[in-house]
This record gives sequence, C-alpha cells and structure tokens, in this order.
Amino acid sequence: MSPAEPRRVAIYARVSTTDQTAQNQLLALRDFAQARGWTVTEFVDHGQSGVKVKRPALDTMLAAVRARKVDLVSCVKLDRLARSVHHLVGMVREFEALGVDLVVLDQAIDTTTPSGRLLFHVLASVAEFERDLIRDRVQAGLRRARAQGKRLGRPRVHQVNLHEAQALRVQGVSLRGIARALGVHPMAVRRALATVSGAPGGRVVDERGAR
Repeated sequence: MSPAEPRRVAIYARVSTTDQTAQNQLLALRDFAQARGWTVTEFVDHGQSGVKVKRPALDTMLAAVRARKVDLVSCVKLDRLARSVHHLVGMVREFEALGVDLVVLDQAIDTTTPSGRLLFHVLASVAEFERDLIRDRVQAGLRRARAQGKRLGRPRVHQVNLHEAQALRVQGVSLRGIARALGVHPMAVRRALATVSGAPGGRVVDERGAR
C-alpha cells in the first residue's frame, strides 16, 4: 500500500444473542474510521458468546488479516474481540508480526502509538505470569495428591477375571457372550485374553480406556 492510499480497517462487532443489535458498536466504529479516512470492511458476529473458540465473522476477519488485506483491526471493547487474556495476547502478537495495528475505542487502546504498544507488552507479561501461577498450582496439587496416597492417571475402566474368561472361551462362548457374563466390554475381554495368555487362575486384569 502506497503512503497516499487510505489505511484498510477491519471493524469487528459482536453480540451474544440474536435479539441484540450490533448497530451501536458499528456506528461508533464507522464514525471513528471515517474521521481518519480509513477504508472500512465490517465483520459482525450475531449470537456468538465471547468464550467460543470459533466465531464465523472473527475467523473470516483473521483470514483477511493473514492475507494482508487489512492494515488495522478496530472494535469498541477488548471483550468483543478476545475470549481471554491469552487469546488476546496471541492475537495481538500475530497482528504485530503481520504489521497490523489494533484500535479499541472505549478503552483508548491504539497500537499505532508508543503507549498503545507498551500496554500490550504489559498484557503479555501478565499472561505469562498467569500461566506460571497455574502451572505452580497444578504441580502443588499433584504433589499433595501423591503425598495422600491418591492414584493419579487414567481411571481403571474394566476389570476382567482372566480365569473365568478363559474358561468361557474354552466352552466356545463368544467374546460378546463372555463380556456380558463378566459385565465388561468385549474389547476388554479381547485384550485380556491376547495380552495375558497363561496367567494363573483367578487373576484379574485391568483394562484402561476400553470402550
């Protein structure tokens, strides 16, 4: 884009329910862009919760950003755009790498200015701090559980009495029949018979993840 050409702005608006209107957001964003002589493309998500990972208009807008069809992204509030601090920081880092600025009207954020860029460096630091806190809490919880003798990992789903399974198999009972008799899934029976051949009578075999 040559210096004489107007900047291309993607304005994004979102409302959480279909009976709400995005017009108030759009009017403010249009007026702001028009006052600066920007060329506007509108992206609006109706009835889309902010916590959703995928939103049709947002995804289309981000595709335009990645295709370098956009110079700026503008919205009225950060919670209209991002679902979390992590989501926001990741999005802004991608914008920065692509040379795309972000303008948020109600919160006076403008990454075309030094103060606006500084704010996002602070946000990135906060997000990293939050990740560290979460990791520390998870690790402390795991240590506490081990100290209390709790079993960690995937739960035991099926227990197969191998002796009974083998005896029924010798009688010609099908895997499904054995499974019904033992109250387990046929795949648990199949795995037990295949992996513990010749085990002593009465042995119980645990099957993890059998459906």
